[in-house]
Amino acid sequence: MTTPSYPPKPAPGDRIAVVSPSAGLPGVFPRPYELGLERLREEFGLEIVEYPTTRRTGATARERADDLHAAFADPSVRAVIASIGGEDQITALPLLDREVLRADPKPFFGWSDSTNLLAFLYNCGVVGYHGASVMCELGRPGAMHPQTADSLRAALFTAGPYELRPAERWNDVDRDWADPATFESEPGTRPGAGWSWLNADRVVEGRSWGGNLEILSWLLMADREIAHDPAAYEGGVLILETSEELPSATEVFRILRGMGERGLLRRFPALLMARAKSWSFEHPNSPQEAARYAAEQRAAVERALRTYAPDTLAVFDVDFGHTDPQLVLPYGGTIRVDGPARRITVTY
Repeated sequence: MTTPSYPPKPAPGDRIAVVSPSAGLPGVFPRPYELGLERLREEFGLEIVEYPTTRRTGATARERADDLHAAFADPSVRAVIASIGGEDQITALPLLDREVLRADPKPFFGWSDSTNLLAFLYNCGVVGYHGASVMCELGRPGAMHPQTADSLRAALFTAGPYELRPAERWNDVDRDWADPATFESEPGTRPGAGWSWLNADRVVEGRSWGGNLEILSWLLMADREIAHDPAAYEGGVLILETSEELPSATEVFRILRGMGERGLLRRFPALLMARAKSWSFEHPNSPQEAARYAAEQRAAVERALRTYAPDTLAVFDVDFGHTDPQLVLPYGGTIRVDGPARRITVTY
């Protein structure tokens, strides 16, 4: 396996590709999408390039793969960002040409279902970026969250260390994108309690790998993009988050158990576990129900660590994944987890 290297960064004024490798939801919910494009242009100074499936629902895996090839092959495009996630990106992976994606490596930004493409790029030897989709983070009602915007700007345009900081206030309750009133104000927030540390008596620095836990379970089932020899990830920093489908604590433990039985968990001396997404339209939990759900998920993760990786340095409730603000993490890049100092520093 090739050690991932950082692709060249874009600069304001450059062209950036916006793709929909999972679902063409910009065609269903144009408001957050157009708002996200506007901010990419006006606040980040980037020129947008769209593709045939960017706004189209029902695109085939081949058509979505063709758009990815076109974006990476275009020498005038200097970065690629997903419009949003979904649940079908895995079908495009077998159709991708690794040589096309590694010939002119570019920063790719996405998360959730884009765990598929991030893992693919990792195996191509290219560092990706977990976070910052057009519709969710850039298209946030009212304004981008300042922490999200600062993290994205640093990841897009700069190279070097960037210290992550816990959010003082956060949110994971969504509002209806089909309702124009949603975009008249910023989302409500609740006070943050900081990050929580386990086995924080050491410092770990290594290459990051992981992503959305449910997507990793699909990749394991399909036997795609996860090394057969778990030693390939030795010394890395595992990053994990869960989705708006709100997997039960039992399901979370079972996925982690499978990773543990495969020998994966013990290869990572550090784990960053994102704040659990605890509300969805299908499960509109009360604050008390949400807190209970998050506590049960954490207990499931700790149980898996006790069983398979008892010495792992773990940080819980980190602000990435399905939460607001959302910090961008390098995928395949360097993360330093300093337990005694209670600091997390990423290298963009």
